[in-house]
Parts: sequence; C-alpha cells; structure tokens
Amino acid sequence: MTEKELLYIEDALNHEAYFKQKCSETINCIQDGELKNCVQEMSTKHNETFKSLYSLLG
Repeated sequence: MTEKELLYIEDALNHEAYFKQKCSETINCIQDGELKNCVQEMSTKHNETFKSLYSLLG
C-alpha cells in the first residue's frame, strides 16, 4: 500500500470515528424511540465501516 493510500485510509478512519462519536452524543439527546433507533443503526453502520477500513491496515 502506498503512503498516499494509507493517508486516505487514515482520513476515512478519522471521519468514521467522528461520525460514531456524534451519533453517540445525539442518541443521548433524543427522546423519540423511533428516531433513537435510527441513529443507533447509523452508529452501528459507522462502527462496521470503521472496522472494515481498519482491517485494511492489518
């Protein structure tokens, strides 16, 4: 993997980590159960994407 490709993966990992954090913060503020479930699903997807990208480094 080239240095530039590693930088792209690092950037994507940082974005996914940020999205996971924001989803977690948002879940704590939401009262509506259906909306909370939707954001939880988004958080799960971002976590899966993070893990998938991270596995490229191994």
